[in-house]
Amino acid sequence: MHNFLRRPVKCIETVLPQKGPIKSKECCKVKGTISLLAVFFVLLLLLPCLGLGGSSANSTSSNSSHTTASASSSAASSASSPKPSTASTAATAKVSGKTFRILDKASSTVLTVDELDFVRGTVATEMSPDSPQEALKAQTVAAYTYYSRLRQQQKQKPDSTLQGADFSCDTGKWLIYVTNDQMKAKWKEDYTKFYNNLAPAVESVYGKVLRSGNDLIDATYYAISSGRTEDAANVWGTASPCLSPVASPADIYAPGYLSTVQMSSAQFQSAAAGLGCTLSGDASTWVGDMKRTESGMVTSMQLGGKSVKGTDARTAFGLRSANFSVTYANGNFTFSVKGYGHGVGMSQTGAVSMAEQGEPYTRILSWYYPGSSLTAV
Repeated sequence: MHNFLRRPVKCIETVLPQKGPIKSKECCKVKGTISLLAVFFVLLLLLPCLGLGGSSANSTSSNSSHTTASASSSAASSASSPKPSTASTAATAKVSGKTFRILDKASSTVLTVDELDFVRGTVATEMSPDSPQEALKAQTVAAYTYYSRLRQQQKQKPDSTLQGADFSCDTGKWLIYVTNDQMKAKWKEDYTKFYNNLAPAVESVYGKVLRSGNDLIDATYYAISSGRTEDAANVWGTASPCLSPVASPADIYAPGYLSTVQMSSAQFQSAAAGLGCTLSGDASTWVGDMKRTESGMVTSMQLGGKSVKGTDARTAFGLRSANFSVTYANGNFTFSVKGYGHGVGMSQTGAVSMAEQGEPYTRILSWYYPGSSLTAV
């Protein structure tokens, strides 16, 4: 069993430190003396070892699978590694010399963006910039893989609606990509702190991708799972390498894991009409049997005697995920929803929790994308 499954999980948001029991002054003095003696004894033992060096905990072979026990030893080293004290600033940001072409829906123009600039910008839209370094690294690799695959597909089979771009974004809504100036405007006085945490993580793993054989995987990700990720086949109808279900226990403790949506019978009826369902009569009979995956997602449900897909119902009723239940009382329908997002691939909440438990980004990626290999592009 993986280490992070045995340890208490943490929420994605920072929490206030817990207060311990009040101690007497005498107890504190005795324990303080014992602690000083213990530290002194440890220092004596370590003196012969001073000056010895070691290899980086996160150094990886460009063709290694990262599904072996070697990730465990990396986790311990990663947990004790200090964060970089300096990072490139906006004026001296590193560039790759390679570019993505992105159709920005906010301006209806095609942007030519340096790859490193893009990855910094897309990670900023996907994960809190003060997240642990290893979580940011995992997000970087997943995003770079995902959009490199889209670019590859666009070259093979161009979509004319993209106007020659590799994919689209909406900088105005902070979707897919934002510029450095937008980061400054949003983060304000925290910009330097946030940027200097995000940029080193991105730059340290830039150029690494996830593959299945020789092919880039469809490295999808989302905010919060329902406690277990979903199989791609259940969500999109087609199986995809390295997108099979795995446990993600930290998610159930995350803020936003549970959400509710309430609507009147008339509102419910109107939304169901968009699914081609005509509802009439006793409203308490409108919702019938639901079928679910092992991870809890609704695959189909009966609405007024018609079977509809759970993912379609999620969209029609404006739910955070397709893992939901619905009740009727006093003329209103109430949806209880678990998780946030499609549930396939890497849970960003889970990635943060694993990083907080000392797991390196290699272990995070191999956990959420089982069977994938980490290589240089």
